[in-house]
Amino acid sequence: MSNSKPSLKMTRRSVLATGGAAVGARFLPKIATSTGGRRILTVYFDKTIGAMRAIERLVP
Repeated sequence: MSNSKPSLKMTRRSVLATGGAAVGARFLPKIATSTGGRRILTVYFDKTIGAMRAIERLVP
C-alpha cells in the first residue's frame, strides 16, 4: 500500500476563483444591503472543477 498524500496543484483557474471569492466576500455585503429584491440561490454540479457551485442572483 502506498502512503502518499494527494497532490494539491495550483492552477490559474483556482487562483482566480479564490481571488474572486475573496473580492466578492468583501464587497457583496455592501451591495446586498443597498438593493431591494429577492435573492435566488442556485446550486449545481460543475464538471470542470468536480464540485458543487452556488450561484446567487438578485431579482428586483
